[in-house]
Amino acid sequence: MGNLTLFMHVSLDGFAGGVNGEMEWIHVDDEIFDYGAERIYATDTALYGRKTYQLMEGYWPTAADQPDATKHDIEHSKWYKQAKKVVLSKTLKEENLINTHVINNNLVDQINRLKQNTEKEILLFGSPTAGHSLMAENLIDGYWLNINPVVLGNGIPVFKDMKIQNNLSLTTSRIFSSGVVCLNYTRKT
Repeated sequence: MGNLTLFMHVSLDGFAGGVNGEMEWIHVDDEIFDYGAERIYATDTALYGRKTYQLMEGYWPTAADQPDATKHDIEHSKWYKQAKKVVLSKTLKEENLINTHVINNNLVDQINRLKQNTEKEILLFGSPTAGHSLMAENLIDGYWLNINPVVLGNGIPVFKDMKIQNNLSLTTSRIFSSGVVCLNYTRKT
C-alpha cells in the first residue's frame, strides 16, 4: 500500500506561495535537485491539483527536447512522461490526457483506493489547495518540506483546514549549502 506524501517548498513563515501564488522566492539548485531526484525517481505516481498539473504539463513533457535543457530537465522530463499522474479537479476533463487520472468526487474513497493500488509512495507536488483538501480529510501520511530562508509575511499557507496531527515523526533532515533545509516527517502508526 502506498503512502501519500506532500512535497512542497515552504517559506520560513509557512507559505507555499505569495499572495498571488508567486514562487520566485523558492531556491533551487543542482544540490537540491539531485537530493530531491533520489526521492522522486523512487516513485511512479504523482498527485497534483489542477493548477499545478497544468503548469507541469506546460513544461515537463518537452523540457528534455529544448536546446538548453539541463541534466535535471532531461531526467525529470523522462520521469514525468512515464509517471502515473493523478489530478484533483472538479473542472478538468480526463479525455485526451496521457497517463492521467482525474479525481473529481468521492475524495476520501478515491485516495484510499489509490493508496491501496499503489505499491510505492505517492507524491503530492506543490498544489497547496489540493493539499488543504487532503489535510482536511487526514489523508496525508507524510510531509517533505523544503524550508526556504525567506519570510513572506503573507501568502498561500501550506497548512490550512487540517485536523490536528501531533503524531508526526521526523525521519530525515538535510541542510543545503544555500540555507534551504529539507525536513521529512511521517505519520506515526
